[in-house]
Amino acid sequence: MRGLEIVIIVVILAATAGILFRKKDRRLDTGMLLAVITAMGLHGVIENYRIQMAPAYAAALGLLIILSFRLLKQDSRDRPKRSTKLWKSLLLIVILLLAGVSIYASRLLPMFTLPEPTGHYAIGTIARELTDESRDETLSPQEGDKRKLMINVWYPVAPELAEGKPKGHYPSALGEAVSLVFGLPKLLFSHVTDIPTHVVDGVQLSAEEASYPVLLFSPGIRSTRFQSMSVIEELVSQGYIVVGMDHPYTSAKVTYPDGDSVYYVPDPEFDTSAELYNHNVNGIAIRAADASFVLDTLTEWNNQDPNGLFQGKLDLSRAGIFGHSYGGATTAESLAQDKRFKAGISLEGGFWGKVAHAGLKQPFMYMMTGGTAQSLDPAATKKDKVFYEEFAPDLESVMTRSSGDTYYLTINHFIHQSFTEIALLSPSLFANGLDPVHTVDITRSYVRSFFDQYLKGEPQALLNGPSAEYPEVNFDQTYTQKRQ
Repeated sequence: MRGLEIVIIVVILAATAGILFRKKDRRLDTGMLLAVITAMGLHGVIENYRIQMAPAYAAALGLLIILSFRLLKQDSRDRPKRSTKLWKSLLLIVILLLAGVSIYASRLLPMFTLPEPTGHYAIGTIARELTDESRDETLSPQEGDKRKLMINVWYPVAPELAEGKPKGHYPSALGEAVSLVFGLPKLLFSHVTDIPTHVVDGVQLSAEEASYPVLLFSPGIRSTRFQSMSVIEELVSQGYIVVGMDHPYTSAKVTYPDGDSVYYVPDPEFDTSAELYNHNVNGIAIRAADASFVLDTLTEWNNQDPNGLFQGKLDLSRAGIFGHSYGGATTAESLAQDKRFKAGISLEGGFWGKVAHAGLKQPFMYMMTGGTAQSLDPAATKKDKVFYEEFAPDLESVMTRSSGDTYYLTINHFIHQSFTEIALLSPSLFANGLDPVHTVDITRSYVRSFFDQYLKGEPQALLNGPSAEYPEVNFDQTYTQKRQ
C-alpha cells in the first residue's frame, strides 16, 4: 500500500474509535472530520484514487456523514442505551470490514515498482504509427484500408540527459490487456496508469556508441507492446534499441494518434484442430509480415530519419527479434521468413508456418514453462491450456532441422504469463511461489544473455548450463545444441 493509503486506513480507524469510545465533543468531532477530509484530499491529489481502495473510501464517506450529523444535530439524551450499543457495534463491524477489504485488495493488486535496469544507460522512447501501403487490412470493416501498426521505439539515453525528467507510466493498454487475458473487469487494473516505468520522453539518443543493435518485440495475443517492460528496459539499459509492435486485431487494443482504436477480434470456432492450426498459420504470416515491414521502415530511418533520432545509429546487421506466446510464434516464423533477423527468442510460442518444416539457420532460444513441458509427455492426462496436439512434432522438427545454435529451456514454477509483469501485478495470484522480482529477473537475464552472446559477440556463462542463481531453469540436452 502507498503511504497515504495507509494514512487513510489509520485515520478511518482512529475516527471510528473516537466516535465509539469517546464522549461526544464538538472539537474532537471537528478534528476527526478535518482529518478524514485532509487524508482523502491529499491521497486523491498526490497518489490518485484507485478501485482497490473503494471500500475504504466508502468507509470515509460514511464517517464524514456521521461526523457532520453529530456536529449539526442537537444533543439527544433520551436515546435508549440498547439502541446506542447496537448501532455502535454495527458501525465497528462495517468499518473494520470495509478497511479489511481495502487492505486485502491492495495487497492482491499492489502498486508495484519495476526492478531497476542493470545497465548504465537511461531509457527514452517515441511512439509512431506505421502504414504498410503494400498490404490491405483483411480484418478491417472498411474496404481498402491498409495495414496500420503502432510501435514504440525504446532507445539508450545518456543518464545526465534523463536526470530530473519525469518518468513515464504504464498506459491503460496494459490493464485492458490483462483484463482481456484473464476475463476480469478492466476497472480492477485501472491503477496501472499510476505505476511509473524508467522511461523518459523528449530526449536524444546516446552518442556513446556509433550505432546500436536492434531488437523487435512481439507481444502475445490479446496483449500489448507494453506487457514486458522489465525486459525491454533491461535490454535498452544495456545498449539495445528495442521496437515494440502492436499487431491490429490480435493485440488487445491498438490506439492511433488520431484517437481511433482497433480491438482484438476473437478467433472463430473450429470443428477440428487442423482447422485451427491452419488459421494460426495465416495469422502468424500476417504478424511476420508486420515484423519485416517494421524492419524495412527502420532501414529507411537509418538512411534518412524523419524523427531526427536514428539516422546512421541503427546497426541492422545485428537485428534480432523476441516475443511471448503468439509473439513467440511470430518470432520463430519471422526468423524463417526474413534472414535479416540474426537471432531470436520465443517465450512459449507455437510454430505455425514455414518454420515448422524448415527449421532455422539463426541462433534460437525457446523458453517454456514447466507445466507446459509436462504436457509434452504422451502419458500426461492433464494438458496445459496453451498446449495443442501439433506442438510436440513441430517442436521436434524445428529443433532437429535447425542448423543454428538452439536452446530449449524449461522454467519450473512459471505459468504462461510469467514471462510478462504479471507476477509483479499480483504476487498473490500469479507469482506461483516465486519472489515476483526473481520471476522477472529470470526472463530478462536469459533474454539479455542470449542476445549479448549472439548479437554483441560476448560469450555468456549463463548459457552454458544450469545456474545456482536460477535453479528453476533447466536446459534440455536433446534440443540444446551448439552447432556453430
